[in-house]
Amino acid sequence: MDGVFVPNISFGQPIISHIKKHAKKPLDVHLMIVDPDRYVESFKSVGADILTVQAEACTHLNRTIAHIQKTGMKAGVALNPHTPVCMLENVIEYCDMVLIMSVNPGFGGQKFIENTYRKIEELVVLKNKYNPNLLIQVDGGVNLENARKLCDCGVNVLVAGNTVFSAPHPEKIIEQLKQI
Repeated sequence: MDGVFVPNISFGQPIISHIKKHAKKPLDVHLMIVDPDRYVESFKSVGADILTVQAEACTHLNRTIAHIQKTGMKAGVALNPHTPVCMLENVIEYCDMVLIMSVNPGFGGQKFIENTYRKIEELVVLKNKYNPNLLIQVDGGVNLENARKLCDCGVNVLVAGNTVFSAPHPEKIIEQLKQI
């Protein structure tokens, strides 16, 4: 987060580099920044395995996706809650993952936007038509109450930051989410 595309600021490449030294899972990095093309190579060099950019921040989204994949990373595209899924129709076949933001990006702990379910259904139609291997990710307000419904709608990657990190025993929440 750069404080421009979203009102908050978060960590960048130095932190990713340190996490990579200890990570046993792929690093999935979501850039909520303006002009993400400037940082593709640097996030690859610090260990990102999947790089997700906001569709709204990319002037030439198809070029950005190709740029990410050329480095050897998987390319994800995120859509803000107000951005329609149809915006991806001409690039969906090139995406490795689509991230549906189920809150306005920038701050944790927000309430899940119910319209997300409809967007997922629309995305599943595009996935089935153009890219059956597409991963569908949801971020924002994901919790133990809505995780099953999200998976039943077609989501196969859940981001449950606040649910996990605000819990007294995060490892228990992670285990419960894995059982869904």
